[in-house]
Amino acid sequence: QVQLVESGGGLAQAGGSLRLSCVAPGSIFRITIMGWYRQAPGKQRELVASITNGGFPNYADSVKGRFTISRDIPKNTVYLQMNSLKPEDTAVYYCNADRSGVHYWGQGTQVTVSS
Repeated sequence: QVQLVESGGGLAQAGGSLRLSCVAPGSIFRITIMGWYRQAPGKQRELVASITNGGFPNYADSVKGRFTISRDIPKNTVYLQMNSLKPEDTAVYYCNADRSGVHYWGQGTQVTVSS
């Protein structure tokens, strides 16, 4: 299974910022939507943000106004700028690429926010 490659996770203090990046291999083409999910211990994986080919973003209510998703289509890359981080943002963040219903995932990157 082809995997996406994520980077940029780590430790931040509450109120701080982190930027996640994700690259899809060139073998994955015609991607329609790219996005970020997260999974905290003991919780289900949830959508954080996604963005279409046309550049239309979608955000979870919990991150609206704090996170910004962007995409570089020629580079098959998606970014997640996370500002005003909160301890409840602590989770493993997974990149996702949707190619007309076929989903590809990254290995996950840990984001830890200390209070």
